[in-house]
Amino acid sequence: MRYLDEAAIEDIAVGAAFLGTGGGGDPYIGKMMALSAIKEFGPVKMVNPQDVADEDFFLPSAMMGAPSVLIEKFPKGDEFVRVFEKLGRYMGVEKVAGTFPMEAGGVNSMIPIVVAASLQIPLVDCDGMGRAFPELQMTTFNLGGISAAPMAITDEKGNIGIMETISNKWTERLARVQTVEMGASSLVSLYPSTGRQLKDHGIHNIVTFSEKIGKIIRSNDLDEATKLSSLLELINGTQLFEGKIIDVIRRLEGGFNFGEATIEGLNQDLGSETKIFFQNENLIAEKDGVPMAMTPDLICMVDLETLMPVTTEALKYGKRVRVIALPCDNKWRTESGIQTVGPRYFGYDLDYVPLEEMLAQGGNADV
Repeated sequence: MRYLDEAAIEDIAVGAAFLGTGGGGDPYIGKMMALSAIKEFGPVKMVNPQDVADEDFFLPSAMMGAPSVLIEKFPKGDEFVRVFEKLGRYMGVEKVAGTFPMEAGGVNSMIPIVVAASLQIPLVDCDGMGRAFPELQMTTFNLGGISAAPMAITDEKGNIGIMETISNKWTERLARVQTVEMGASSLVSLYPSTGRQLKDHGIHNIVTFSEKIGKIIRSNDLDEATKLSSLLELINGTQLFEGKIIDVIRRLEGGFNFGEATIEGLNQDLGSETKIFFQNENLIAEKDGVPMAMTPDLICMVDLETLMPVTTEALKYGKRVRVIALPCDNKWRTESGIQTVGPRYFGYDLDYVPLEEMLAQGGNADV
């Protein structure tokens, strides 16, 4: 157990935005909300999932929708606690023992901190993705057979509701329609879980991992080369490409940001070109038309010099970036995991090949 202060929030926001693989919301917005909550209510107690009681009850809260909408549709501020408390009352829970993030991301790693500070409850150091994914059923809790419903959903206007659904996929479909009507972003609380379920199906120590990543990226004591090597060593990752963004195609559809970014090579990648395809999060990386990395492995874009994460809504012409990849959690490398978040689910005619094998093969996949 430890307490998260303002310095920890700064690091977690950056590290979670990195693990968000381009999605999960603007890290600046999330950070400012969490810092404000910490300042008003005090530091947040964070606990290891192995230390919680099996029978205790936990609720997450998160933003749903297109991350780009947050740039103009800023949260009012009370939605996070309102949706959290609504679900607790609906389920008749006398005491919610704590909260946890559903995914890593600039906003969605911060919202549970806001809730934990506001309600003076612990934050559990785990999540349900180990990265960010665009749909509600794309969680390790879903893989473990846990229902996303009942789920509470609200918006900044005060509209609020509860959904009971027949499957987690139906939770996604129905909540997506409501989210679009709410202005393409909403706040949700779902996957109510016991301590035992967090232990069995959560991805542990994700907040701590985010903090370690953020600490390296934000360090003023390391030169650029040392910072990059330290980051790659920590995440067991590799740099796939470095270059300048020369084109971005982006569209908002059905509550998602869809698009692709084209990157012209620089330095050792001069003369080559990479395309990154995304749906809120980066899903496929191709170099000169050949896949280099693919979902569910993590594809992250960072500033060429500072290594600060670059989200999909922040992609723009002329931005110089590095493309970094790292392996996903092993829970995603199961048959059910690949069916849920593999390339074919997103409409790409590719069979999943783990990042390590792609690198050993020189970036070749069967198309």
